[in-house]
Amino acid sequence: MEFFVSQLINSLAFAFLLFLMSAGLSLIFGLMNVVNLAHGSFFMLGAFTAFMVERTTGNFWLALSVAWLPAVVLAVLLERFFLRPMYGRGHLDQMLLTFGFVFVFGDLAKFVWGPEIRSVAPPELLRHAVHLGGTSVPSYRLFIVVVGFVIAIALWLFLERSRIGAMIRASVDDAETASGIGINVRLLFGGAFALGAALAAFGGIIASPVMGAYLGLDIEILVPAFIVVVIGGMGNLKGALIASIFVALVQTFGNAYFPQFSLFSIYLLMIVVLIVRPRGLFGALKG
Repeated sequence: MEFFVSQLINSLAFAFLLFLMSAGLSLIFGLMNVVNLAHGSFFMLGAFTAFMVERTTGNFWLALSVAWLPAVVLAVLLERFFLRPMYGRGHLDQMLLTFGFVFVFGDLAKFVWGPEIRSVAPPELLRHAVHLGGTSVPSYRLFIVVVGFVIAIALWLFLERSRIGAMIRASVDDAETASGIGINVRLLFGGAFALGAALAAFGGIIASPVMGAYLGLDIEILVPAFIVVVIGGMGNLKGALIASIFVALVQTFGNAYFPQFSLFSIYLLMIVVLIVRPRGLFGALKG
């Protein structure tokens, strides 16, 4: 029982990290119909920037507050000067362009922080263990679960209850009609891309005390995040959340009980879902 509770908390913590990544991917695809292979780079840059801020100031909470900003600035520049001319072109061109930026951002991180693995210390407040279900659970992992849940609720409220959220949903359904009634679709595109980058970078920040910051972190988190988006349904936020939990449970418990099959298991989950529901669990906003 103790082992099960511990793995369940680990699964939920990993699930919300995946959600922060996949929510941005799903939002960007749903609104912009853009496949961004450089999305994991924002996660990695968030982790490296958190390391730099925490090491300089000794304040993790400050890193949590500001370390996502550089990734957002880079995302705005990427969308404005490189992706915007690609909107009318196919996914292959977008993938090739953003895959190139994976190497650009990777070299940038290597130049600034070096090739070593960097570790970020959690705040003093969250360095103890909590007794839960007969076992001791690191309080920082519970913190990840709580923060991820709060962000998921906030995103839902933003997209479903706010005026801007209504404009985003209208643009997703029919961008031409939305533009015709006065909605600045281009501005929404840029804002959605920046929001997705902010979510990914924030995920990298809160993941840094657990996963560290290192070159290759972008690809390592991007692969399961894409699997989440495919399983949940392209462009669907609810699907991203539920699929994140499924993928995290399968991968975490697979690592614990069947380590030799853990990577295969999430691909098997994706195959089974696509056989039953080719568009994912909750369909797709755009084909």
